[in-house]
Formats: sequence, C-alpha cells, structure tokens
Amino acid sequence: MVDGDIVRGGLDLSLSGVAALDVAGPGETSFFGNDKYRGQFLETRAGAVIAASGETGGRETTALITVANPSLAFATVVRHFAAAAKQLEAGIHPKAVVEPSATLDPSKVRIHAGAVIMAGAKIGDGSEIGPNSVIGEDAVVGRECRIMANVTVRERCVIGDRVFLQPGCVIGSDGYGYEFSNGRHVKIDQVGTVEIGDDVEIGANSTVDRARFGKTVIGEGTKIDNLVQIGHNVIIGRHCLVVAQTGIAGSARLEDYVTVAAQSGIGGHVTVGAKAILTARTGVTATLPGDATYGGKPALPLREEMKQQAQLRRLAKLVQRVKALEHKLGTGEP
Repeated sequence: MVDGDIVRGGLDLSLSGVAALDVAGPGETSFFGNDKYRGQFLETRAGAVIAASGETGGRETTALITVANPSLAFATVVRHFAAAAKQLEAGIHPKAVVEPSATLDPSKVRIHAGAVIMAGAKIGDGSEIGPNSVIGEDAVVGRECRIMANVTVRERCVIGDRVFLQPGCVIGSDGYGYEFSNGRHVKIDQVGTVEIGDDVEIGANSTVDRARFGKTVIGEGTKIDNLVQIGHNVIIGRHCLVVAQTGIAGSARLEDYVTVAAQSGIGGHVTVGAKAILTARTGVTATLPGDATYGGKPALPLREEMKQQAQLRRLAKLVQRVKALEHKLGTGEP
C-alpha cells in the first residue's frame, strides 16, 4: 500500500487501526517523521511504525517499514482505515427534499435530513449531501463527492468528481459588483457560474463567488483552507494551496502549483505565476512571475523583503543616533 521496505517484522502481523507513537498499541500503526519524536519512537508499543528510509531503530517488538515520505505514507494508511470504517449508506432521508426533476440514483447516493436538491440538479453516484445543504437549480455534483452540513451550491454551478466541501462553505454566491450612479451603489447582475475541478477540497465557511459572466474556476486538485474568500471571475489553476483567511479579488489568476499562505491578499486583475509561494500576510498588487517566493506588502521577492524588515528594525536606533549627533552639533533639540 505504501511502497515501503520491511526492515523488521513479519507478514503475519495483523493491524486494525492507526494512532500516535505515544498512545499506539500492538494492533495499531504509527509513523515517525520528525527526529524530535525519536524518544517516543524508541518507546512506542505500536505494532508497526512507518519511518524514513535508512531508519533501523526502535523496539524489536515493533515492526518497521521504511519509505521515502513517512507522513505521506501514513496518510495513505489513515485513508485506508477511514474508508473501511465508513462505507456510504445510500438512501434519501425522509426529511430531505428532492425535486422530481433532479437526477440521482437513490441506491447510489446519500441525502441527509434537511438537504434540498432543487429542480434540474444532478448528483453523481457515490456522493453524499450533508444535513441542511442546498444544491441549486441545474447545479451538477460529480461522483464520490462529500458535501458536508450547511453547504450551499447555487444554481448552475458545476462540481467535479471526488470534491470535498467542508461545513458552511458557499459555492456560487453573487460576486461583489456595484456601479455608483446618482448617489447610489447600483448592483451589477452576476450571471456567470462556478466550475470546480476533480479532487478539490474547500474548507469550512469559505466562499467562491460566481462570475459576473463566464466562470469562476478552481482547478483540479487545489486545496482551499477555512475562511477563504474567492472573488468573481477568479481563475485558480491546478494543485494550488490557499491557506486560511486569504482573500482573492475579482478576475485575479493563480497559475498551477501556487501556494498562498495565511491572511494573504491578492488584488483584482493580477496574475501569480506557476509555482510561486506567497508567505503569510503577503499583499499582491501587481502581477508576479512564477518559481519564486514573495512576502510583504506590496509583495517583493522574499530576500528583498527580509532585508527591508531588518532595516526597519534598526530604524529606532538610527533615529536615536541622528538625534545624538544633532545635539552634539547644536543643530537639534536638546
């Protein structure tokens, strides 16, 4: 399952779950991926431990499996046990509302109490719609999706396969668009949609606005954290990471494999190039080339930003020195 090497232990060992090194028992699997936990690794009572290639330590009674990336391998094992513990229990709860024109197979999906599936909506096989969630008119939810409680997918939005929407997220809310006329802010109709690719995850209470026209797009494999705001007509590429409390303004574009750390802000109509990394609280006001790391506001290459921060930390002492020199020369305040 993890493409590892058995350094110690036999194939007859039976394992039934996963646990941390310090609490795992003889029937459980754990992993050792950080040397600061070596003490726990040496004392663990786990039946088996997944560790980095080259590792040979640990108790003789604990089987040892070595891999290139212990954390990733352990995630595979966790996924295996989680899937075995929770199989989809198909069916439509009596307190769910499913419009007759919606397309779904009751024997292959699960619709929880309070969920509403509106006219023309399509739900793919193996998908689960959580309590009090709403799938809007003509919206499409792909195969094997997990839509948790209190999620809204508005009309005509398209969700790919194996998408995971955490509780409270909203897909397809109106974009924030107004024009000022005759002393009033006049709402601009938002008539576009949202298209979310396969294997995307979107965190709790995050929002993805529908396009003013056309599509807001979240690319395949992208992972969005909790409390993230994606504006209208934003295009996010494949396999991006967008971390908590980040805001991305309308018509911005993130190319593939971009990482955006927490509380960053990306202005409208700018592009962040492929494989760029934005450190926490970065403010993007202009297009940034890819394959580089940025920080600060406005965003600068990280080394340049760090130099500026170092200079700012010296500013108070520099002011004191200038005042002392002025006083010595008799040109400043005493």
